[in-house]
Amino acid sequence: MSESSKSPVKPPLIVLAIKTASSGFYNGFSKIVTIPAKVIVALIILWAIFFPEQAAEALEIANTNIIREFAGWYVYLVAFLMLVCFVLAVIPSTGSLRLGNADEKPEFSRFSWFAMLFGAGIGIGMLTYSTGEPLAHFANNPDIIRGMVDPVSAEAVRPAYIYTFLHWGFAAWATYALVGLAIGYVAYRRNLPLTIRSALAPLFGKAMSGAAGHVVDIVAVVATVLGVAVTMGLGVEQFVVGLNRLGLGDWLVGSEGTASAPAIIIALIVLVGASTLSALSGVGRGIKWLSNLNMGLSFLLITVFLIFGSGLLGLQLLGTGIYDYIVNLPGLALTLWSADGTTAGDALAQWQLDWSVFYWAWWIAFAPFVGMFIARVSRGRTIREYIFGVVLVPSLMCFVWMALVGGTAIDLELSGVAGGSILNAGISDQLFATLSVLFDPAAATLLSGLVVILLMTYLITSADSAILIINTINGAGEDEDEVERRHHILFWGAAIALVVGSMLILGGIDAIRITMIIGALPFSFVVALMAISVTKAVVYDLIRKKHGVWTTSDGAEAAILAESA
Repeated sequence: MSESSKSPVKPPLIVLAIKTASSGFYNGFSKIVTIPAKVIVALIILWAIFFPEQAAEALEIANTNIIREFAGWYVYLVAFLMLVCFVLAVIPSTGSLRLGNADEKPEFSRFSWFAMLFGAGIGIGMLTYSTGEPLAHFANNPDIIRGMVDPVSAEAVRPAYIYTFLHWGFAAWATYALVGLAIGYVAYRRNLPLTIRSALAPLFGKAMSGAAGHVVDIVAVVATVLGVAVTMGLGVEQFVVGLNRLGLGDWLVGSEGTASAPAIIIALIVLVGASTLSALSGVGRGIKWLSNLNMGLSFLLITVFLIFGSGLLGLQLLGTGIYDYIVNLPGLALTLWSADGTTAGDALAQWQLDWSVFYWAWWIAFAPFVGMFIARVSRGRTIREYIFGVVLVPSLMCFVWMALVGGTAIDLELSGVAGGSILNAGISDQLFATLSVLFDPAAATLLSGLVVILLMTYLITSADSAILIINTINGAGEDEDEVERRHHILFWGAAIALVVGSMLILGGIDAIRITMIIGALPFSFVVALMAISVTKAVVYDLIRKKHGVWTTSDGAEAAILAESA
């Protein structure tokens, strides 16, 4: 009798069958996942285009009711995800387990791995919020609401960075890391399909092959589309505003300084068309080339702010901001403000809904895309290296961007040089406004052109990567080169463009934000189960090792060979 049969714990599941079509239009795809996901996204698009008033009214009702009801769920869920990541990383026995077989080496060098992590989830958000968020909290944050500091004052800068780092730090990257870990752990150790449902196999076993697994993957696809739509919406707004700054016509923006409907449509046709072509070329060509270009241009821009902006202030804000953030993180992560009828209480609750709850939902909606991407490039890493690498390095890069770029904008306002021109600009225009104050017109135009190019490449990279991840989920975890997916790439490219365009024209970026928060809600429950599932998988693997039971697919093959010998 084998050791496995004597053990109090069974070997892990190493086969999870997902039925896919063997011929026809959906060859290589799970029809029961792909078709419902397409129908749901198509209904959202048709609803927004043909019933705009009803859609706007429904979104407003959802914004005032559903989001408030689940605010606490989002806050405590993200705190739980951070805790799970920290515990798995610091415990020696769990942290030493590998995303792969015991002697497997990482597929990519550490430098290449960090470079891909940098491009995975920063990009467009950095360009929009590196000035927008510190400035927003400089004018209004919980400390200002409670009367502890005055708005737009030197005293407001330090708390502004606590809340900026709160939103762009460990919370975001722990969410991505957890999803990627749950997928990668079972995919690389147990040879399960690289898809969302596999992450729940340690909890539900072979049930993930059936209806429950189909629902999980459908929810993940819809969440990915809506999460990417927010990112694309922000990027398109800033891209159009940048073209206007470059003097390409006043028709690009409306009376409120936001992108006009014709500009949105043209920008989406160009950007999503290019991203679809890039997706058709595969990861090794379009996405890889664009990612390298993004990296180079990003470092060029941040170097400009370090040298010609308020570099010393930015470095000071970076140091104090990280210290304040770490000291205050436990309390802030568990703080939930509720409207209590007082002016300050209601304002604090609304601030948290507008900022923290929005971000937590955005990160959760974005997690299938970013988590899958991170899992794909992290094979062979130990859990400890994986979590610290995924959480710490990109968080630090976010902090550097916010401190140097946002610090320059705040310094220009505090010194009076900007005269309110940056603060009073729309969030999509604040980076361009900062450049126009900091440099003479010729240099500002040149650097604004650089930002527009960087936005374009990030937009294309985000869309084409999302399309390929969606098709990987729909294709039961198969790589994009292994199944025919050209027509499906075209569909999802058009779908993302139509979601972004219809929602921007319907109600601006707020309409996309609200839709995404609602769409992220079902996947948030999947993420909670993923955290429990990967914890169970890790703990049970430690028990299996103690009793001499194999824990990897290679171990299973070795055990079979030993028994047959």
